[in-house]
Amino acid sequence: MRASVVALAALCALASASAMAQGVVRIGVMNDMSGVYSDDQGPGSLLAAQMAVEDFGGRAAGQAVEVVSGDHQNKTDMGAQIARGWFDNQGVEMIADLPNSAIALAVADIARDHNKVVIGSGAGTAALTGAKCSPNTVHWTYDTWAYGHGLARAVIAQGVKSVFFITADYAFGHDLEKQFSDEATRSGAKVLGSARHSIGTSDFSSLLLQAQSSGADAVAFANAGGDTSNSLKQAREFGLAPRQKLLALIMGQNNVRALGLEASQGTMLVVPFYWDMNDATRAFAHRFEQRHPKHLMPNDMHAGVYAAVLHYLKVVDKRGDASDGRAVVAAMKATPTDDPLFGKGVIRADGRKIHPMYLFQVKAPAESKGAWDFYKLLGTIPAEQAFRPLNEGGCPLVSN
Repeated sequence: MRASVVALAALCALASASAMAQGVVRIGVMNDMSGVYSDDQGPGSLLAAQMAVEDFGGRAAGQAVEVVSGDHQNKTDMGAQIARGWFDNQGVEMIADLPNSAIALAVADIARDHNKVVIGSGAGTAALTGAKCSPNTVHWTYDTWAYGHGLARAVIAQGVKSVFFITADYAFGHDLEKQFSDEATRSGAKVLGSARHSIGTSDFSSLLLQAQSSGADAVAFANAGGDTSNSLKQAREFGLAPRQKLLALIMGQNNVRALGLEASQGTMLVVPFYWDMNDATRAFAHRFEQRHPKHLMPNDMHAGVYAAVLHYLKVVDKRGDASDGRAVVAAMKATPTDDPLFGKGVIRADGRKIHPMYLFQVKAPAESKGAWDFYKLLGTIPAEQAFRPLNEGGCPLVSN
């Protein structure tokens, strides 16, 4: 464990007894604070949670609300250790964010055993609302089913007939590849193979050569964060495009910023939130940018943390108690969601938060009017079509 994590844990432990004695609702934000996902979640997710607490008034159920953070370093054992420590010793009632699907699944199991709440606002795997669903878990923002199926439909409609995958070798990447493949195969396209890599890979040359030699119409990158930026950059250097279409299954504005519009233009992506959608999203985004350590605009996962924490606090405040995780999640499902970033929505029986998804295309440099003006809207996927049908996930909480 790194010295910074040890120091954070020690400080939280020292504060724990005093804070709980005074009555505190404590929320933990767990993610990658320093690695390949740190710009996509990291300090920005912590900031989003803090802003939600502040906007709610700083108190819920008559108690002060505090936010703590932990860096899981993309290690499942580290994430599990932090979660157990938070639940057992530090009075944390809810953990949010959780990018890295293997860690999200492990922490969800621990939360169920401790009767605490997990909101996977940064997690991707659709298993969280499928066979691995839990009465203690809510899955906010996006999932691999929504991104895989949504983008596959869009590119196949444009004429893609075959695809080769470059995939992050853990639960999230595998699931994302499967969801895109299922939709592609159903639509008559062929999957010609895949090459897998570990998180934080710096050299994608051998994988890109496999993709190039496959002759696929498109190369789909089932990875995220810095891995997406690095693999796309090297793919263009290797000359895969324009002969092969490059598809980023999880591409955010930070990837576009890293690559530049010249290299990113024309790329299609599916997301549930973009900072420049309306007056409410712009107002939040500018507040967020001013306070972010790197002055980044919020992405969909930061927005998911903010909205999820707001809904959690509304329910806890109405119930007057945060201690019974299952009861809190049941109340979150029974209460319609409504926030300035996602609008009105619902949480289904399987824990899936439902809202529209949006198909965007990265602008050409000449179309952009500002430093963060990256996307143009191509279409809207209605909420009832954006996520996997309730009866197809295999969640044991769903009555057939």
